[in-house]
Amino acid sequence: FLRCLNVLEKPNSGKILFEGKDLTNISEKELCALREKMGMVFQSFNLFPNMTVLENIKVAPMRVKGIAEDEAEKKAKQLLEKVGLSDRENQYPASLSGGQQQRVAIARALISKPAIVLADEPTGNLDSRTSSDVLGLLKVTSQKFHQTLVMITHNNEIAQLADRIIRIEDGKIVQ
Repeated sequence: FLRCLNVLEKPNSGKILFEGKDLTNISEKELCALREKMGMVFQSFNLFPNMTVLENIKVAPMRVKGIAEDEAEKKAKQLLEKVGLSDRENQYPASLSGGQQQRVAIARALISKPAIVLADEPTGNLDSRTSSDVLGLLKVTSQKFHQTLVMITHNNEIAQLADRIIRIEDGKIVQ
């Protein structure tokens, strides 16, 4: 579902409307512009193992938006402070705990100040305490930056934290 919303995959049928446009029929140029408005937090973190924490966060604005490295680095350091990892900027993902890696992934998703943050089971690989921290961080940042947070979860307790719940079973909306 999130891969379709982020237009990484096309749906088998139907339409996905965003800002009045059908995302299933847009040009590659429009698609790139759209992705700048979305941040994605993957369950498996998807961090680059050969890049430091700081490099993992600043790579997107540098490559996608063409932002100068010093500006991207400044923004990345600000986000690292917000997610409580400013002391880890020169470490590599393998040296971080799962919760720390997920916070790096969240910072990376937020650096472009997206209108929508898509989170795929962001607590699926985390212990309960770290899960609570990550959920709190997502909620606070979405409120602070006035973002829509779309989160996929199989955990009913986590779902109850949402303002709105849509239940999907076997590819169909059931509630």
